[in-house]
Amino acid sequence: MGDPENTPIEAKPHPLREIVRPFVDAARAPRVLWGNNLQYLLEGFLYWGFLNYLVIYGVENIGLNELHAGWVVTLLAMGITFSQFLLGGLVDRWGARRGLLIALTVLLLGRIILSSAGSLGLSTAGTFSPALLTLLTGVVIVLLGYGLYEPAAYTLVRQVTTPKTAAMGYAMLYALMNLGGALLMFLGPARRAIGINGLYWVFTALTLFTLLITAAILTRKTMSDAIASAKLARGDAPVEPDDVEKPDQPTGPPLSLPKKVLRYLREHPMADLRFSFFIFVLMPVQTLFAHNYLTMPLYVKRGYEGTWLGDNFEVAVNINPFLIFLLVPIVAALTYKTNIYRLMVVGTAIMAAPTFLLAFGPSVPMLGAYLLIMSFGEAIWQPRFLQYAAEIAPEGKTGAYLGVARLPWFMTKMITGLYAGWFLMRYCPDDGVLDTGTMWFWHGVVAIITPILLILATRWMKKSFST
Repeated sequence: MGDPENTPIEAKPHPLREIVRPFVDAARAPRVLWGNNLQYLLEGFLYWGFLNYLVIYGVENIGLNELHAGWVVTLLAMGITFSQFLLGGLVDRWGARRGLLIALTVLLLGRIILSSAGSLGLSTAGTFSPALLTLLTGVVIVLLGYGLYEPAAYTLVRQVTTPKTAAMGYAMLYALMNLGGALLMFLGPARRAIGINGLYWVFTALTLFTLLITAAILTRKTMSDAIASAKLARGDAPVEPDDVEKPDQPTGPPLSLPKKVLRYLREHPMADLRFSFFIFVLMPVQTLFAHNYLTMPLYVKRGYEGTWLGDNFEVAVNINPFLIFLLVPIVAALTYKTNIYRLMVVGTAIMAAPTFLLAFGPSVPMLGAYLLIMSFGEAIWQPRFLQYAAEIAPEGKTGAYLGVARLPWFMTKMITGLYAGWFLMRYCPDDGVLDTGTMWFWHGVVAIITPILLILATRWMKKSFST
């Protein structure tokens, strides 16, 4: 599923052109961008691979129950956001190329340890068993790598693109990340042959390959030439674009600490009540993003056991990124003139409503309809979310608003991870009677809260979206 954190702000595209153009631009891109796109595609495959199998890996290889395995996945998922907040600034100090290579090296080390947890014969007995401690050590090291990885990849795009090419450069990263996740659909036979632990070692080897090929393509000379070329195309401005307009310097005597705190609170994005309501009201529907890796793998594996789909649950789990890869440019082209708030209401309703189709119990047609309709709804509202956050921000505060806009997604990962495993144990156990319909009914009740509240708040929010 397209990670909401990485969703770009859409331009005004033409449907057919936007589907074809990423492939054309990928072929024509400079060597540096081509190398960055290639490693991002590979890392998208590896990111979703480790994440989507982690609940099952924790249950089958580490001896955890579904609840505790969900907590480990939540640690990984929400920790990525937090680690970027803590470590992303190091990329500015080290440079994009060095930061990217360091990130991939740290990811390789973490994945070696993570994969070793289930294959060294470590004991799984006890609350903090050796196997679990090894797994958690690997997860923490992986988080350190991701704290550098995405900031480095996006910084590289900024350094080697011009205002005319930047939008497509960023969009390619999002598209390729989703395409990498979609490739997991074909891993069912490999998983049955070598197991999830075997797949994890394959993923680890691919991480090493990604590191080596990135180092080979993104050499110091290649990077410096690409940066110089981009600066020349931008007019070789003496300052970066973001530095052209800086906030006015304060005048008068310095403020006391209490006054500084009060001013900070008064000018913080969260002080805008409409903005705060808008970003937090999306949390219920965003739980469906988290359920795609917390709930869907074991649900399909157990609920459709004995069928082709149960044996190849990767198809159901990873069809969403492929659909998003196709649908986002088409939907954006058809709706770019539509009021953003209306798109948010319609999109979140379309995304949440099909969850109730799964309340009828395991059914291939119902599951297929859910995945298709839910993906369509996501394609309507998700790309517009960050667009709203950027456009509502006062001059000079776009970065602050975009940063705060990601806070609810961080919280959604954490909260959903606390209860998703309990629902699996209660309604979709490994041994016992399945009642998956009730499980998805309650997940649907949570998700549908978002469009209901958006509808109720339409009149109050209207002013925010009309300015």
